[in-house]
Amino acid sequence: RDRSLVVSHPAFKGRPSGRPFFFAPRPRAAPCGGVRLRLHCSRKSGDSPFFFPCLSGQQAMQTLPARFAVRAARIKMKIVVLDGDVINPGDISWAPLEKLGEVAIYGDTPEDLIVERAAGAEVLITNKVPLRSGTLSRLPDLRMVAVLATGYDIIDTADAAAHGIPVCNVVAYGVDDVAQHAWALLLELCRRTGEHTASVRAGEWKDTWCYWKTTPVCLRGRTLGVIGFGSIGRRVGELGHAFGMSVLANCRTPRNPPSYSPFAFASTDQIFQQADVISLHCPLTDATRAIINAKALARMKPGAILINTARGPLLDEAAVAEALHSGKLGGLGVDVLAKEPPAADNPLLHTPNTLITPHMAWATARSRQNIINLTAENILRWQQGTPVNVVNGVKE
Repeated sequence: RDRSLVVSHPAFKGRPSGRPFFFAPRPRAAPCGGVRLRLHCSRKSGDSPFFFPCLSGQQAMQTLPARFAVRAARIKMKIVVLDGDVINPGDISWAPLEKLGEVAIYGDTPEDLIVERAAGAEVLITNKVPLRSGTLSRLPDLRMVAVLATGYDIIDTADAAAHGIPVCNVVAYGVDDVAQHAWALLLELCRRTGEHTASVRAGEWKDTWCYWKTTPVCLRGRTLGVIGFGSIGRRVGELGHAFGMSVLANCRTPRNPPSYSPFAFASTDQIFQQADVISLHCPLTDATRAIINAKALARMKPGAILINTARGPLLDEAAVAEALHSGKLGGLGVDVLAKEPPAADNPLLHTPNTLITPHMAWATARSRQNIINLTAENILRWQQGTPVNVVNGVKE
């Protein structure tokens, strides 16, 4: 697979018009398990090639006369990255991908240029450029789609499956990075270091040896509720334990509880009622969309703090804004919004006790290099016939 066999016949030696036999990979050959090839030969310039039946590499070697000398040469596959600028603005390396084939990298790609730029590509890589129904059918050479992210809702995975194209994502590339960002938001809401730094710079520190504009909050002895207890949620819980908090966690399949204490699995309703801080780390599904709504907010403790570094639509933003204005919600720290970038009338842009960062929790150089490394690993495993992280069920 992804190899050609060039067969030289002694009769062609020294003849400039002669061409070697050439085995061309059959389009959309199944990964591994045998190199499916067609044999064609041109004895002199201008001759039409003739074709042998498809053979595996071993069959071809057994079928050819012994006097043929056979050598294998790798055909570099074409890999196209549709939107590489966000992942790599120049501070990390594409080398892991470049080792696998000829890589064309575009900073960003409008939808009307996808087919033109992806023409001839066997592997198409996207971060946020959508691949909708109808696009893949116009790319006959395409054999795999790789997503430079965990979320893959930008891709019509059913359409890809119908074309026999696996879609692979990357997971657990920035566990510590996102968990630390969630805690950065929480600690800033509790300690207001930025607000007090601005106050000092504005000349407000005078006539007293200390002051505070808002009372600092200590987290020891309080309860942290984590909704979504995958790798990131677990790390957030570990950090909560390190700060002396009790941890409640909700997930679809409660198992493998951490060794620290106090810890307990809990329902979302129990978390809403008992947690002083709620941090969201669950995927966006029909069941979790707007999981933080007016009804959930009404059940929360007065002054609870809400953190969201997962998906923007987990929040009913209008209901959350109302809770912030009323004081029911004591603080909000988010790295994601329902619409990105936000419209000018997004209600969270005008709420008190609110921190909003521009979807950057994942964006450390370490995390972004991990994405490229893991994407290269996904492609390599697919080449070897053992694909991983396939999200649409196509395993060949």
